[in-house]
Amino acid sequence: MEHVTEGSWESLPVPLHPWVLGALRDLGFPYMTPVQSATIPLFMKNKDVAAEAVTGSGKTLAFVIPILEILLRREEKLKKSQVGAIIITPTRELAIQIDEVLSHFTKHFPQLSQILWIGGRNPGEDVERFKAQGGNIIVATPGRLEDMFRRKAEGLDLASCVKSLDVLVLDEADRLLDMGFEASINTILEFLPKQRRTGLFSATQTQEVENLVRAGLRNPVRISVKEKGVAASSTQKTPSRLENYYMVCKADEKFNQLVHFLRNHKQEKHLVFFSTCACVEYYGKALEALVKSVAILCIHGKMKYKRNKIFMEFRKLQSGILVCTDVMARGIDIPEVNWVLQYDPPSNASAFVHRCGRTARIGHGGSALVFLLPMEESYVSFLAINQKCPLQEMRLQKNTVDLLPKLKAMALADRAVFEKGMKAFVSYVQAYAKHECSLIFRLKDLDFASLARGFALLKMPKMPELRGKQFPDFVPVDVNTDTIPFKDKVREKQRQKLLEQKRKEKTESEGRRKFIKNKAWSKQKAKKEKKKKLNEKRKRAEGSDIEDEDMEELLNDTRLLKKFKRGKITEEEFEKHLLTSGKRTVKTDFGISDFEDD
Repeated sequence: MEHVTEGSWESLPVPLHPWVLGALRDLGFPYMTPVQSATIPLFMKNKDVAAEAVTGSGKTLAFVIPILEILLRREEKLKKSQVGAIIITPTRELAIQIDEVLSHFTKHFPQLSQILWIGGRNPGEDVERFKAQGGNIIVATPGRLEDMFRRKAEGLDLASCVKSLDVLVLDEADRLLDMGFEASINTILEFLPKQRRTGLFSATQTQEVENLVRAGLRNPVRISVKEKGVAASSTQKTPSRLENYYMVCKADEKFNQLVHFLRNHKQEKHLVFFSTCACVEYYGKALEALVKSVAILCIHGKMKYKRNKIFMEFRKLQSGILVCTDVMARGIDIPEVNWVLQYDPPSNASAFVHRCGRTARIGHGGSALVFLLPMEESYVSFLAINQKCPLQEMRLQKNTVDLLPKLKAMALADRAVFEKGMKAFVSYVQAYAKHECSLIFRLKDLDFASLARGFALLKMPKMPELRGKQFPDFVPVDVNTDTIPFKDKVREKQRQKLLEQKRKEKTESEGRRKFIKNKAWSKQKAKKEKKKKLNEKRKRAEGSDIEDEDMEELLNDTRLLKKFKRGKITEEEFEKHLLTSGKRTVKTDFGISDFEDD
């Protein structure tokens, strides 16, 4: 590990509490990072700060330490129910991590209580815990914190509790706004006192973050920390110790390349990023079956209650694979991650940087690899220009095994796998269509046949993006997919029950149709047909020198002819009618055959 030093903690202009220094030594941080040495003195001098620094540069301690020092220096000590500091962060994983770091310090200061408010927990229990234990420092996600301000009826008057607030921290501020928390943050800010210290921490300064700075901070000091040795004109967002690679391969080769790579790096720790929750579900299942003797965990934003447990479990592993979405891309500090693999490029360039930043943290080395389709190769140049993030090419691995037939066999044996594959394909295409870099990631240029083979699909799904398209290069499996059963017997029993119910409803509805005479809602079509026939008769009559006044009688003769042909009248009766009506000549001139043409 290379030390990223900016002086010792003792060199700060404002001395830290001895127990804070002791906790830092216990955590293994004898030196400050640049962002810490720049931020902590300003924060402790009661300045608002807006700090921008590359991911993995130690931003958490840059606000945890000032919070502790400011609260410990208060003239009037905080009561149990008084809130002195609030830390807001976009994801529950990051909130758990900050709470864990904070607890290393607060265990030395029993007079300061802390509480964690995140989704996936019972809010009623959170209320009771606060009433019983208090919470001088709150670490929370925006949605849950906003919800807590509305629980006055349950005995929690949080608006009164925060009147004593000294410090507000917005961590990963750009992500807070990207995830649509702007309304929640504005609501929370309305409850907080104006006389407070505010810290805004982010790896990227977007226009939205700039707007938040203006709204929530008073005359902030702006801090922008770059990597040592990086030119002042550079805006590189990735750590200098990160080795960034890309691999160009076809859509139907990508999965084989990924599995081959993971099989050759079994002793290491990996994060594998996919673009959607459905892709995580599908490929996570596939990797479990095809990469043996390795711990494989899956995590995505739609998981409600398992996420916290999975996150903590993976952090403790020495080696393993975490298959995830961008819910794990921001601020998460997982010890000793060797490789960040991006199976799908993210929807925006800043997310690419944050994904890579899960490795090579605080002086450690690390590597990242993104898989690109041939049509996406210009993304490398885009990242170099847009994010100052240079990538070097990694050649295709040789002697890879084709595992797609095995994946197809899994889908044929278990309906759960088949359905996950279909959902994953649909979600991938929909996500691809929304990519912010649409000049490179063009949906119309996507090879859907190759993509479907890469997903090991048994057939093409029905979706608007594929309507009207032909795929001669994709051969569907000659199997009625409705007959594929669930491996889970309970699910299969439920499915069969549902199918039987549908068959019953169909039979009943078909039975009812026999007794219902379908009638057109409008007679317009019938009228048009009748008019058309009359016009045709008129033209024929005009061509045969029949006067217009004779037309109606001619039509009557035609009707009688039809009756004659159907056997309803005899030939003699038909002849008699023509003779008595004075139209014998009509029959003589036209003949029976002319009437038959009608």
